[in-house]
Parts: sequence; C-alpha cells; structure tokens
Amino acid sequence: MENPSPEVATAARDGFVHLHVHSEYSLLDGAARIEAPAANRSAPTIFSEAQRMEMPAIAVTDHGVMFGALPFYEAAHAHGIKPILGVEAYVAPGSRFDREPGENAEKYHHLTLLARNETGYRNLLKLVSAAHLEGFYHRPRMDKQLLAEHAEGLTCLSGCLSSELSKFLLTEQEARARAVAAQYRDIFGAGNYWIELQDHGLSEQRRVTPRQVSLAQELGIGLVATNDLHYTSAADAKPHDVLLCIQQQKLQTDPKRLRFDSEEFYLKSADQMRALFAELPEACDHTLEIAESVELELIYGDAAPLEERYHLPRFEAPGGRSLEAYLRELTLAGAAQRYGDPLPSEIGDRLDLEMSVILQMGLAGYFLVVWDLIRFAREQGIRVGPGRGSAAGSVVSYCLRITDVDPLRY
Repeated sequence: MENPSPEVATAARDGFVHLHVHSEYSLLDGAARIEAPAANRSAPTIFSEAQRMEMPAIAVTDHGVMFGALPFYEAAHAHGIKPILGVEAYVAPGSRFDREPGENAEKYHHLTLLARNETGYRNLLKLVSAAHLEGFYHRPRMDKQLLAEHAEGLTCLSGCLSSELSKFLLTEQEARARAVAAQYRDIFGAGNYWIELQDHGLSEQRRVTPRQVSLAQELGIGLVATNDLHYTSAADAKPHDVLLCIQQQKLQTDPKRLRFDSEEFYLKSADQMRALFAELPEACDHTLEIAESVELELIYGDAAPLEERYHLPRFEAPGGRSLEAYLRELTLAGAAQRYGDPLPSEIGDRLDLEMSVILQMGLAGYFLVVWDLIRFAREQGIRVGPGRGSAAGSVVSYCLRITDVDPLRY
C-alpha cells in the first residue's frame, strides 16, 4: 500500500498523535473499536474520530497481543491515516522464566513498544510470541534480555503508572528509577526511549510527573505525552466500566473490583491534549516526531512475493545450478525412464506446458523439496503412496517419481 495522506510531516506543530491506544483486541479491557459493529455502522470508531480531528497518524498498543495489528493497519489506510503498530508489553521483574517471584513481589510491569519499520515489526512479533510461549505467568511476559535481543527498529515509551519507572518514582526510589531509565535507554538506543507522561486527573500522575520531568532532564531523555485511551469518546466511560465488570465477573457495586478512577481515557483532540500539557508542549511535539520516524509498509496476501507467501524450506541445487535448471534436468531424466528416449511429442508438449506454469508460479523449489523428500523415503525403505490430490494429475510429478500413476494413461 502507498503511504496514506495527509503525511505526518506536513501536520502543523499544534497537532498531536495518540501513541498509546487500546482497541477491542485488548480483550475485555479496550472498548475503542477499529470498525463499527454491523448493527450500528454509524457508531464512532478510532478512525472515524481520528479522521474527524484531522489526526495524521495513530498507534495501536493492545495489552500483550498483536492480533489486532492487521485489521488496524488496513482500517488506518482505508481512512487515509498513518498506522503505527505497537503493543503495551508486560515485562517480568526478573527472568521471564521465573514463575515464583514471591507472594508480594511484582509479577510484571507495563512498557509501551512501537515498530518504526519492518525490522521493528518483526522484532515485535518475536517478542510477543516469546512472551506467550516462554514467559506466561498471569500475563504474557517478556524480560530485558529478550528486549535487548530484539530492540532494533523499536521505539520504547516508559509506560503508564504500572510501569517499572513510575513504580520506583512513586515509592521515592530515585536511584532505582534512574538506573532503570538508563537501562532502557541503553537497550533501545539514544532517541528511541522516551519517558511517557499521562494526565487523567489522577493524584498519582500529578505526583509522578514532576519527577519524570526532572529525571528526563538529568538523563537527556525526551518526554512524550499519551492518553492511554481505552474507549473512543467520553460517553463511553460507563460502558467501558461495564466491560471491566464482565472481565472480572464482578458487580459494579463491588468496592474491591478493578475500576478506572477517571473518565478521561478517551480519544482526545490535539487541542485537549495540548491544554493538558500546556507547560510541556515538547511532550506533544514529540508525538509528531515519533510518528514521522515510522516507515512501515506491510506487503501481504497476493501482493507479497511468492517466497513470503509460502514458508517453505529453501532447496540448494548442486553445482551452482539454478532451481529451474535443476528441476528441468531431473524431470527430463525421469521422463526418459518413464516414457523412453526420444520422448513422444505428446509427453514433451505436456512437460513444456506444466514446466512453464511451475516456473511462472515460482514453485520450482517446492517441487524439488517434495522430490527430495520422496527420494529419501524410498532410499530408506519408507513406504510411499502412489499419489493423491492434484499432484497425481501432473506429468512432472510422475517423471520425478513423486507419484506413480501416469496421469495421461489414467
């Protein structure tokens, strides 16, 4: 797809880009929809609101998952808005393999990650997959070792009040906060780690923000404003609260349940965000700078090169031959054994037709992989069937001894 218009680079410096956004793919927590439901196509969505506010770009950072990334990417392009793909990650306090952090110990911290380019997107997929497969304990957790191994192409924001940095600052552990900020800066590189500011009117945010600003100045780390939006408009705060009740299987009247202590977690306009951070305008400016740094184009489906559509083993032809030449060589040798030499014209014409289709489709390597597999099985005394499916109708397959049924005779 081509880059959407308007470009972030042309956005006025009084604009704003939301970099911390939870869609409905933050299951039972995010209520901001990527697409309107079939029952109400006029319902506001992330993109209808962002488009109405003339926002040039917007991110998605669902909790620990990436399965909303592609629908988000497609919807963004459909609305002429630049998509920024990310995740709000869960980071283990120690090793992701540790399942016994202690009864009172933190099980995970929050961290915001954004892909700047294809390398970053692929690294994000690796991180999220490893978090589920290796680090799952209450939540899919990654650790700092894993982050360091897959930091290329990623922009990191320090996170919300549940981040490691905020927790240290709120408990007045300044030295530990300084150390962890420097550690993340070193992992992601100077200019790729930002201290994330939020203001939903919460007392803890008012306490932590001055400390964040002071630390950022001390370490030379940039500030960036986000709104951690979980729903599209202010009117959605109460339906979102119902969603949280469903998640916890609790009544709204339960005083011990999880609840948001503010109704400000919605998609605010650039003017609203800049009013919130009027004393720190650079924190809003930096949202545009981060958006401008994103250059990610996903090529998939029929638009992708064949080798990216089919994840097949790579066959290495001997003697420096090309795959096409080696496939033709093996096929002609097999044809001589099957049909005799010289080949009947009917066989030669059929082979030419099939070979042209195989090569046009870029499937020479695939046929060679299957040929090699069947050859090995026969040599090892492993029984192989005579063929099935559409492959049994191919003379090339028959000549390669992938199948044993002559498709012209039968």
